[in-house]
Amino acid sequence: MTAISAPRIQEEPVVPLRRPGRWVTYAVAAVLAAMFVHTLLTNKNFGWDIVGNYLGSGEILAGLGKTIELTVIAMAIGIVLGVALAVMRLSSNPALKGFSSLYIWFFRGTPVFVQLLFWGYASALYPRLGLGIPFGPQFVSAPTNVLITPFIAAILGLGLNEGAYMAEVVRAGILSVDRGQTEAAQALGMSRLRTLRRVVLPQAMRVIIPPTGNQVITMLKTTSLVSVLAFPELLYSAQLVYSTNFKTIPLLITASLWYLLMTSVLNVGQHFLERRFNRSERAVSRRAIPSEGR
Repeated sequence: MTAISAPRIQEEPVVPLRRPGRWVTYAVAAVLAAMFVHTLLTNKNFGWDIVGNYLGSGEILAGLGKTIELTVIAMAIGIVLGVALAVMRLSSNPALKGFSSLYIWFFRGTPVFVQLLFWGYASALYPRLGLGIPFGPQFVSAPTNVLITPFIAAILGLGLNEGAYMAEVVRAGILSVDRGQTEAAQALGMSRLRTLRRVVLPQAMRVIIPPTGNQVITMLKTTSLVSVLAFPELLYSAQLVYSTNFKTIPLLITASLWYLLMTSVLNVGQHFLERRFNRSERAVSRRAIPSEGR
């Protein structure tokens, strides 16, 4: 018997799928980009020469330093408060849980701009602040305006507000850790505080770090609201300059460029932090691949 050969399949060339809509999108984007670049280069009202002169000026750099200082201090307060409030929120103690919930509700429910104004005008509520016996005599007191300077008001407004948001970030990270980790640590005789510090928080960092990086970037930009307190951070420093030379747009561009540069640096730092805390997960995945192949 003769073998029946299979019919030969004629090979056809592979034709890539045509996507005319994509090319239209590219063309529109290219035209818009060209228009944007053209207006940047031809519109003299941008005042790029003035931007170049003030980009490294002493007034702007001093304001930039104060902006960084505000960001670091406010975020430090916010992170410490956030961890404490998150632990209190997850506590079985009703008083601690209720206080934490009330704090988060209040500071997340009111705008940070309004909170800054309240701290700036605290002397209208309490002309003097002092220490003493509750409902009794005061041992020492001082004018509120002396104690709560614009810098202190800015730190209080930004830091206390940030604590409420960081509390939810930390709480989400703690809840992402398997309950068995805590039970195993307690079975080994570890205290709750040590379990939180040595077992839960290190594992929760993988979830906490990305939104914390976003909060730092947001905080850097939110410091511009402090200008309402007449504190000379970056934006208010630019406002002081253009209030004398009337070059409003170039000075606002100068401040914006510094904000863009600082947020870009923070984005890079956040990227490397995320890679660092994801190393263990990647290592587990690499070890799991050969075993699955076998």
